[in-house]
Amino acid sequence: MNNLLYLMAPYLVAFTFLLVSISRYLFRPFTYTSLSSQFLENRSHFWALVPFHYGIISVLAGHFIAFLIPKYVLLWNSVPVRLYALEITGLALGIMTSVGLTAAIVRRASMPQLRVVTTPLDWLLYALLATQVATGIAVAVMHPWGSSWFAAALSPYLWSLLTFRPDINYVVGLPPIVQAHILNAWLLLLVFPFSRLAHILVVPNPYLWRRPQVVRWYSAAVAK
Repeated sequence: MNNLLYLMAPYLVAFTFLLVSISRYLFRPFTYTSLSSQFLENRSHFWALVPFHYGIISVLAGHFIAFLIPKYVLLWNSVPVRLYALEITGLALGIMTSVGLTAAIVRRASMPQLRVVTTPLDWLLYALLATQVATGIAVAVMHPWGSSWFAAALSPYLWSLLTFRPDINYVVGLPPIVQAHILNAWLLLLVFPFSRLAHILVVPNPYLWRRPQVVRWYSAAVAK
């Protein structure tokens, strides 16, 4: 089972991610959009999406840095004050992301004009994002000093996958909540290229030269 979850699954997810992302861009380029609902309602949209975007981008940047230069992260954390500052900042950003995502979900669920234009795939995406954020916060609270053990365990595991010399021994002994966070990340990446999140892959460059795009919401339920 561990081989399936931590060895085979990452490669299957990566293959699907690349195949669907590239084919979607080549054959359906105008579907690379966030399908923004801002023009349907703007006030709560602002207070939901701003903290979510700033929070999630910062958290992902932290993960990427720990993956890219783990030795320097461990060196930074060798001074307790710096370690505390990094941990508190990471937790605060996770909570900010959670607040923004919760507001976005409540906005979608409570406004009829938004429920009409929200698809089952959107709700699945929200569920996966909520699970990822919740497990991330739980990991930060239940298993502190995550920046250090990420650099010491998860970074070598991810590099082993990237270099096609997978070593799952780095992750099979991690706490259940950490494993849940990892596995949900694979699910999120699997859904990513099919969803509205795909617009992240082309922001902002193509918008500088592609033709203007007219977006119209249409629903049979509204027409009736």
